[in-house]
Amino acid sequence: MSFVRCLECPKCHSTYTAIEIHNLCQCGSPLLVRYDLERLGKEVKKEDLKGRRADLWRYWEFLPLEKEENIVSLGEGFTPIFTANNLGRELGFKHLYIKDEGLNPTGTFKARGAAVGVSRAKELGIKTIAMPTAGNAGGAWSSYGARAGMEMIIAMPVDAPELAKKECVVSGARTYLVKGLISDAGKIIAQGVKKYGWFDASTLKEPYRIEGKKTMGLEIAEQFNWELPDAVLYPTGGGVGIIGIWKALQELQAIGWIKGPLPKMISVQAEGCSPIVKAFQEGKKESEFYHGAQTIAGGIRVPKALGDFLVLEAVYESGGTAVSVSDDEILVAVKLVARTEGMFICPEGAAAVAGAQKLLASGFLKPDEKVVVLNTGSGLKYPELVELDLPVLEKEAEI
Repeated sequence: MSFVRCLECPKCHSTYTAIEIHNLCQCGSPLLVRYDLERLGKEVKKEDLKGRRADLWRYWEFLPLEKEENIVSLGEGFTPIFTANNLGRELGFKHLYIKDEGLNPTGTFKARGAAVGVSRAKELGIKTIAMPTAGNAGGAWSSYGARAGMEMIIAMPVDAPELAKKECVVSGARTYLVKGLISDAGKIIAQGVKKYGWFDASTLKEPYRIEGKKTMGLEIAEQFNWELPDAVLYPTGGGVGIIGIWKALQELQAIGWIKGPLPKMISVQAEGCSPIVKAFQEGKKESEFYHGAQTIAGGIRVPKALGDFLVLEAVYESGGTAVSVSDDEILVAVKLVARTEGMFICPEGAAAVAGAQKLLASGFLKPDEKVVVLNTGSGLKYPELVELDLPVLEKEAEI
């Protein structure tokens, strides 16, 4: 039985029934799924998780589906948290951890949002989904859409990662390249949604993607045995990951599964596209459109996030911060993590590592704090990050 109570607007607090198809609130804000946490807390205990399936659906009661038969799954979630002792020593941390979302289906954390978003769309009878993407979300939603038998329409920047384009195409999605940024792709998708009646699954324009991303927070709590770390660093583009983790921790706190202070939520962006950082530094509740956005980390090249106010709310409420790093620092971090921990992480995850290093140097983070860095995807999806200049040997040669 579902514990969903309603959909609620975090701005004007209007509520909507969850049994109907909704995108944004009438005021233009994203909608959030609200649960009957009092009933959930009474009927579900931590111990109930023991022996459950090792994917995000182990948290069934915290998710918006009504019937298990509507689950569309490829085994997403419950990714490991690695102790990064070698990297920690190199940077100066005593307790550094990396949660590796690159081990998800389709190679990124986007599989979480796609799994729950597509499952709920299936349950609501939606047949065609359209969305703009920086790359990886398109690949994930195309894969899950194919598994659910849905039609997918995808638009992405022409310079999106090649593997992401191929994921969409091989999964049968109608894929279009746009000479511009994800914001430009979003405008084109919005026109199609209005003209053809497609369901708009743009970031935070539907309420369910965030519920899939939320499970990262549920997992962090469970994997730390309900004793939370001091800080969580998240590379921020559209911001759904950091919003979702914060939502999960607040829900767990409300039902009494976790106690004490919540982790400092830290938003990490690239210097070439840092609207959240700028807004935080200016003490604002919302960001401004970031003109001339440019970075090698395409997943965080989002000039203006629809849910920016929710990202900033999580940062402010948790006593966190927002920090930007250069593309050079990102590339150094990619190689450093691979050299010290044997993990080939994505540029967005590397940005979070570089952000941790910068915040330790500034004194915001302390060497003895428990710090979790989210690596949001596999570096294997970004082969262009590593340049090769290798010696070529003759067959009879010696090394």
